[in-house]
Amino acid sequence: MDSKKTIGPEIKELYENAHQRVKQKKNLMTHVVIFIAGGVIFIVLNVIIGYKAEFKPLGMDWFVTAILIWLFFLIIHAINVFMVNKLMGKAWEEKQMNRLVEKQLEKVSKLQKKVDKKHPIDQEETNKRPE
Repeated sequence: MDSKKTIGPEIKELYENAHQRVKQKKNLMTHVVIFIAGGVIFIVLNVIIGYKAEFKPLGMDWFVTAILIWLFFLIIHAINVFMVNKLMGKAWEEKQMNRLVEKQLEKVSKLQKKVDKKHPIDQEETNKRPE
């Protein structure tokens, strides 16, 4: 039996959400590994090889400045994966969609009332119309 045919839509959606979270965490871990490797390369270039040893932006060796800037972006990435997505995940999206749909339905209802008030339809005429 094919297992994909037996999976219900709710289970499929849960699986897709879990797959998306795993992908986000995997990308973050890849970013961490590249950050560590890049930091080591920067240190080797500056300290051991002496590349641009005299260049000191913000009063620090250039590799320290580069690593700090990169660390800032890594922290932003981690915050996005572990905090923002939890706060604004699937449940938040659904709540916002429902709220916006309710607002739109309310606007449509108000417009319909205005139209009905300006252009009332006589029920007798509506019943007499041939279909």
